[in-house]
Amino acid sequence: MKLFPVRKPYQHGFFAVGDGHELYYALYGNPAGTPVLFVHGGPGAGCDKKAFRHFNPKLFNILVVDQRGAGRSRPFASLRANTTQKLVQDFRKLLRFLKIKKTLLFGGSWGSCLSLCYAIKYPETVLGMVLRGIYLGSREENEYFMLGGPRTHFPEVWERFVGNVPKSYSSKPAKYYWKMMNSRNKKTARKFCYEWALYESSMLRLFYNPSFVKKSLKGRGFIPLAVLEAKYLMNDCFLPKNYILRNAKKIKNIPCSLVHGRYDFVCTPDVAYRLHKALPKSKLFFITAGHSASDAEMRKTMMREIHLMRNKLKK
Repeated sequence: MKLFPVRKPYQHGFFAVGDGHELYYALYGNPAGTPVLFVHGGPGAGCDKKAFRHFNPKLFNILVVDQRGAGRSRPFASLRANTTQKLVQDFRKLLRFLKIKKTLLFGGSWGSCLSLCYAIKYPETVLGMVLRGIYLGSREENEYFMLGGPRTHFPEVWERFVGNVPKSYSSKPAKYYWKMMNSRNKKTARKFCYEWALYESSMLRLFYNPSFVKKSLKGRGFIPLAVLEAKYLMNDCFLPKNYILRNAKKIKNIPCSLVHGRYDFVCTPDVAYRLHKALPKSKLFFITAGHSASDAEMRKTMMREIHLMRNKLKK
């Protein structure tokens, strides 16, 4: 399934949410269409230029938002008052401002976690969810990523990542990266942000292409991805233990499609399976894909499910 054509937003701007943060948002498609909120990953990844193209612009009212510190939101890469709970409240404030009472949620990776947290907090405002690369923000998942769980399939990638870490931090490489990312030496900080982003980006797609990965990290977008992701992962995403699974009953009747790559080494398939078990009415698809939304089967399945969900709501 091909992405829909590029269009200009019919409304866009910055929305002040407090704590000195202004979120960049844009609305695409049909103002009278079914609302859908695109929830980006990371944390800190921001919305890419393809985000709104997953949806038929004649049928959907598409809202894309850069979360605190991410993308075009201001201040850039800010860690101040940046927690899961704050991001959930930001969505609620923005949706109220835009007079959107109920919306579909469309998110992947960190975006799936944040979507679930939002739905748990405000279930009455959620029409349905289509989520990929399921991530629940648990310590188990975070340690898998930070302590080299994917090295069984990406040994050279892990070797490079830990090659920057002294022996004194060998058991806590993320802690050392965090220290260096916050160095007063800008070159040092940038280097460690880049290496963190390179580690993750190398494992996203079904087919690993090192030159493509390096091209994708041009510019400065990897900086908020690295610092925000490191902060969140080291703090268990600011969530109580097993928060999402323990509160799944609150969202058990919300239509939900879970799409997970069988060869996802960033967020492992067993996490999607556990969520599916906690949400018996959900639909679970294990597909031939990695973690990335750009993998062909992932894109096709995600786009199919969001359009099917919208059509069922209209019946």
